[in-house]
Amino acid sequence: MNTGSLSEMVVNQDATENRNVSIPSYFYISGFSGIPHMRYYYIFLFFVYIITVLGNSCLMFVIIMDRNLHTPKYLAVFNLSLTDMSESTAVIPQLLDTFLFGNQLIPYGLCMSNMFSVLLFIAMQSLTLTILSFDRLVAISLPLRYHMIVTHKSMLVIISASWTLVLLLTIIGVNFMSRLSFCKFIVTVNSFYCDHGPIYRSACNNNFPSSVIASLFPAIILGFPVAFIIFSYACIAVTLFRITTPQDRQRATKTCSAHLILVAIFYVPITFTYAFWPFINTNTRIINLSLTSALPPMLNPIIYTFMTEEFMVSVKRLLKRRFIFPSHK
Repeated sequence: MNTGSLSEMVVNQDATENRNVSIPSYFYISGFSGIPHMRYYYIFLFFVYIITVLGNSCLMFVIIMDRNLHTPKYLAVFNLSLTDMSESTAVIPQLLDTFLFGNQLIPYGLCMSNMFSVLLFIAMQSLTLTILSFDRLVAISLPLRYHMIVTHKSMLVIISASWTLVLLLTIIGVNFMSRLSFCKFIVTVNSFYCDHGPIYRSACNNNFPSSVIASLFPAIILGFPVAFIIFSYACIAVTLFRITTPQDRQRATKTCSAHLILVAIFYVPITFTYAFWPFINTNTRIINLSLTSALPPMLNPIIYTFMTEEFMVSVKRLLKRRFIFPSHK
């Protein structure tokens, strides 16, 4: 066989492979398969979403309306509430449309948009909880220097830097995904949304960049935040042991209780799921992750409302101003 005919065979083979490897027309979201009575779960998620939107809207409204809450700490709380509502909006309506109404075939572009928004807001929710732990660390360990360290400007810089970091990583991750090729026109995704992991593992070409992002993202949304929060509360615990009066110790502990509950609600289920990933049933894992995406955004405003004394004072002040002593035009 001469060199010319050999080159023609290689070209023809490459052309055949290029015809077989392409961007899929649809992704088929196959989560929750084979689970009975799932319609009730979807209805439950619908009510969770309504409560999430109402609760976070009320929380942001109170922060905006009461000047006493225009502090660096409540800038972070406002950012958490905004992120919670955005994350819940990215997950639940799409989930209900996919499974409750049977629209499990999602076009390629819509799937990439869904992946982008879910990854962005979940990562930002995690980093905002980390920012709040930094606020509590300075407030309790360095109370005399708190107003010099945690200012409006420094808090805005930290929040802006967090958004920039997460946005950049998410754009890079989705950009790598857009370069993947698939051997099927319809790719099955065993998850409750356009999940990054199952999609990139279904690709036919080199998916190494996407695998790097898949390892990097958990380190950002789990590893670094959890390590910093543990470090923060270790320092806070040391400071609390040094406080002599029980009243001061109780007051300092109370300021951290709401944040600790938020941290536990968000990190414990997702950390447990990823730690025991190979040993958990697929449907159990999907339900657990969907609840982890849906419940913390609903519970965060409720916990802050009832467990933060200064916020309750602001709510009562606004209610008196609006309903008991309304202004007359």
